[in-house]
Amino acid sequence: MITKVQKWGNSQGIRLSKELLSDVEVKVGDAVDVAVRDGALVVTPLRRVRGGHDLSELVRRIPKDYKPGELDWGYPVGREVW
Repeated sequence: MITKVQKWGNSQGIRLSKELLSDVEVKVGDAVDVAVRDGALVVTPLRRVRGGHDLSELVRRIPKDYKPGELDWGYPVGREVW
């Protein structure tokens, strides 16, 4: 696909066809990573788990011998109430 860099307000952008976005499963509003690699502009869709993290996977990563403890945040610095 050939397109042009165009000025939109104070920014610049490129238009991508609906078919092109459909091929990579990207929709309007989706986050993408834009990088320069070997002199080429590379746009990669971010594949994030919708809804955040999988709690069971996070719990599985906790070491078996982990013992939670109390943290010392130090002395009050401002007008905190302890």
